[in-house]
Amino acid sequence: MRSNYLFTSESVSEGHPDKVSDQISDAIVDLFLSKDPEARIACETLTTTQRVVLAGEIRCKGVYENGEWAPGALEEIEKVVRQTVKDIGYEQEGFHWETLTFENLLHGQSAHIAQGVDAGEEGSNKDEGAGDQGIMFGFACDETPDLMPATLDYSHKILQRMAQDRKSGVAPFLEPDTKSQVTLRFQDGKPVACTAVVVSTQHAPGYDKGAKEAELKAYVKGVISDVLPAGLISDETVYHINPTGTFEIGGPDGDAGLTGRKIIVDTYGGAAPHGGGAFSGKDPTKVDRSAAYITRYLAKNVVAAGLAKRCTIQLAYAIGVSEPLSIYVDLHGTGADGVTEESIEKAIRSIGKLGGMTPRGIRTHLGLNKPIYRKSAAYGHFGRKADGDFFPWERTDLVEDLKAALA
Repeated sequence: MRSNYLFTSESVSEGHPDKVSDQISDAIVDLFLSKDPEARIACETLTTTQRVVLAGEIRCKGVYENGEWAPGALEEIEKVVRQTVKDIGYEQEGFHWETLTFENLLHGQSAHIAQGVDAGEEGSNKDEGAGDQGIMFGFACDETPDLMPATLDYSHKILQRMAQDRKSGVAPFLEPDTKSQVTLRFQDGKPVACTAVVVSTQHAPGYDKGAKEAELKAYVKGVISDVLPAGLISDETVYHINPTGTFEIGGPDGDAGLTGRKIIVDTYGGAAPHGGGAFSGKDPTKVDRSAAYITRYLAKNVVAAGLAKRCTIQLAYAIGVSEPLSIYVDLHGTGADGVTEESIEKAIRSIGKLGGMTPRGIRTHLGLNKPIYRKSAAYGHFGRKADGDFFPWERTDLVEDLKAALA
């Protein structure tokens, strides 16, 4: 590991077109899971000027069975989509929750995929198999109280604060589409200074010149000062606030949005590997989602237990096969005395409550068959709370089990 360096991460707000798509897809996941905890969903969303399109495959008791939609199901789906857009705050001529055109192209799940995923009586899928092949990574570090990379954590928090102020009326000149980027200087592996911050925010007409522009920039600088810990900002910190000038046209009207295009924003801001699979729009039988959550959970508990300062964990799966193909741990040279990667791997395998890291075991231990996902679809899936409580994969209730397994 390098000890002294600059590192940067970005975030995008709930009004970014790709994030609008992610939130709609996860709102559909929540809707179906609220009807049927064993629902199968792979929902992709396209957003563009005055249009939202859903596509993908589903299976859900009471909603879509045997190739037929239940009475009222299509209307309920459309209502959820429009409510999601309304909650984000889009009431613009180019994208308005009430007047946008909506298309639903969802269809039934492939029987050939279902046969490899559903639990059977015998064979490789006697226990429920993984919903797809792939590799998933989890990460934790001691840079912040939530054990997340500092650059990403601060990037997220800047945008969360701005969204709160927009919706509460504190900053009525803000519009939903916003991006942030934070660069920190690290010495001996710890953040010691913020060298640059970038914030580009959609704004009301007139806030690109004169006194109104000065008001907007002063507000953004104030948010940055409130979010970043004291001592990181100095006279040498460089600010780039709306560096391209006018930003009135934004969101899906300014650029098309697609589910799953912000996977680094969703995870660790580039500070850790990513297996490549997006999370949003997928039910938790898809290990792209559930295994990424369990690896974060495991890595966070390793760091919370004081077993290492940094931890990366990888799992790999084959479609239709329940047991993971491999478990890999990297402590980045920060392991506590006597703690090795091999000992952590062995400890993880030995903890029975994890269910062997099978898709069913993961979902049971973390309680993932619940409508909790729309809240995760903006400002990162890791290192934060929703509705005052941590997501289940952010708990640190495995600390004592890990310590006992290593004793």
